[in-house]
Amino acid sequence: MFQYAQRRTRLASAAQILELIFHSSVRSVRKKHNNALVAIGLNMLQVVVFVLAFYFMFIILGLRSSAVRGDFLLYVMSGIFLFMCHTKAVGAVAGAEGPNSAMMQHAPMNTFIAISAAALSSLYVQVLSMFVILYIYHVAFTPVHIEDPAAAFGMLLLAWFTGCGVGLIFLVLKPWFPTAVGVMTTIYQRANMIASGKMFLANTLPAFMLAMFDWNPLFHAIDQARGFVFINYNPHYSNWHYALWVGVVLLMLGLMGEFYTRRHASLSWGARR
Repeated sequence: MFQYAQRRTRLASAAQILELIFHSSVRSVRKKHNNALVAIGLNMLQVVVFVLAFYFMFIILGLRSSAVRGDFLLYVMSGIFLFMCHTKAVGAVAGAEGPNSAMMQHAPMNTFIAISAAALSSLYVQVLSMFVILYIYHVAFTPVHIEDPAAAFGMLLLAWFTGCGVGLIFLVLKPWFPTAVGVMTTIYQRANMIASGKMFLANTLPAFMLAMFDWNPLFHAIDQARGFVFINYNPHYSNWHYALWVGVVLLMLGLMGEFYTRRHASLSWGARR
């Protein structure tokens, strides 16, 4: 009844939103473990295990000759880093706080902040893990040379962006079909183990196999990234513009769906989970 309404400028409102996103991002990073450093270390360990597993798989299956000329381990890491960034973004955004979450009952909190925090925390963990792993590899084993670092990092951001778009679609559908969306999210993440194309180069694929992968924006991002990482590889059958536009379309569809779901959501939906 007796409340003092303080009028804020646009700059002050933007600063408040950024502060909320920051604190929500910290909370999201620490979800897996109370210690943020341990949570990041666990993610780094997962990335290292993926890299070593695919490294030895390439050697055992004799696929090393199909890789681009240059540092073979860097070739493996260039695919794993983008794959992890994409799939982690899908999982983080799809698992963000929805409109029927208890957190939405607090006035400053809204779904935009929850989604932004989930996406940014995922990007922060993956980028930090990547830089630490590359630094250790550069110092302890062999110098790392990337032909165009800025463009290669741009492809990492593109993989993250498309992952956020896919995750947002799953997040929108989750209040309506909670069980089915959980299964679909897992299937999509597992399917990208192969469909992402991190184990081969697009230039080496025959036309009938290329058609099986070029629908995937992550496939284009990884292939383009290898073109920027290695001077000896020039991708002909992938296009980063395609991945960008797919991400934009998914993001727009997700935002429209989120607006519709938020207007029709009910707290009783949580009982169906």
